[in-house]
Amino acid sequence: MYKEAYARGYVSEFFFEKIKEREAAFPTGLNMASMNVAIPHTDAEYVYKQFIGVITLEKPVLFSLMDDAAQKVEVSIVFMLGLNQPHSQLTVLQKLMQVLQNQESLEHMSKAKTSEDIHSIFNQAAAI
Repeated sequence: MYKEAYARGYVSEFFFEKIKEREAAFPTGLNMASMNVAIPHTDAEYVYKQFIGVITLEKPVLFSLMDDAAQKVEVSIVFMLGLNQPHSQLTVLQKLMQVLQNQESLEHMSKAKTSEDIHSIFNQAAAI
């Protein structure tokens, strides 16, 4: 995800390292009812253009839990946040949580084939 964001000029060359540092200190794995997710992100200074990257994984990867870093969770969907407007971060996170709390939307996302499918599912869930 970093390589794509960097190639598009969305993030600095330090973005990936800063994501890993922040994830080590403040993990973002979330144990959801039907499918686990992670929301890696870092400081605004490493983001040139705001984005939310979504990737659905064929094989889950381990992330530390947000509420208990000592525990790991197998994550199937990663929402990488590239936010450079600190004042909008709360709004983005609130809308993202609407999507994450909608199990049907997460299941549809896990089966999505195109970025357009993801956009559609995200917009529908966030509008609820």
